[in-house]
Amino acid sequence: MPEVIRAKNLSFSHDGVETLSDISFTVSAGDYVGLVGPNGSGKTTLVKALLGIERNISGSVSLFGAEMSEFADWGRVGYLPQQIAHFNPHFPATVREIVALGLISIGWTRQEKGAAVDSALAMMDILKIKDKLIGEISGGQRQRTLLARAIVNRPELLVLDEPTSALDPDTRERFYALLKELNDKSKATVILVTHDLGTIGKYASHLLYVDKSLVFHGGFAQFCESAEMQKYFGEFSQHIICHRHAEEK
Repeated sequence: MPEVIRAKNLSFSHDGVETLSDISFTVSAGDYVGLVGPNGSGKTTLVKALLGIERNISGSVSLFGAEMSEFADWGRVGYLPQQIAHFNPHFPATVREIVALGLISIGWTRQEKGAAVDSALAMMDILKIKDKLIGEISGGQRQRTLLARAIVNRPELLVLDEPTSALDPDTRERFYALLKELNDKSKATVILVTHDLGTIGKYASHLLYVDKSLVFHGGFAQFCESAEMQKYFGEFSQHIICHRHAEEK
């Protein structure tokens, strides 16, 4: 499969503290990657480096075969950052208007834009609240609104940083299933940052474990069969992560 991301020798330090150390990996089209690691391991910094948001970083990144400095086709990429800590409940925009902000205007007719927004709202099961102000809805509904904004442009690469923090358990499971559906049916490449090792093991095809350096990157079958990873995580934790994949063998 063609490469979507190539990261080479990424390193980053902040105030003299190293956050990332010599990280290299590739992501192929159609991969569903669970990006995991402990707090402070550099996951968010890595995501920002992959998307060109964090530029004070050594090493190189290419997207869809183009070096970051030359990449311009951002309509191919959807991004949902970590939930904003301070949200203005009086922001004067409706759910539908927030989702429409994710559209790239080039090549879209007005009718196509409207249909794309409604489709994204329906996928997130929030079509019925499309005319409500963003400050009037619950945290879970707001998170689904932001995800709808990330997918409304039908991106080929979808990057989500801790997207389930505001979701209740039932909504979280539906959210993971929806991402898997997008990955299967739309062939979107997904990178999902999460602490939820047990759940991500049920859906993702690949695991990228970072703890400032790259601990593991590969398919779940490789991870589940790795004696080295069993030593690193412990047998019980490895079993929790691998339960779905172990059942498929």
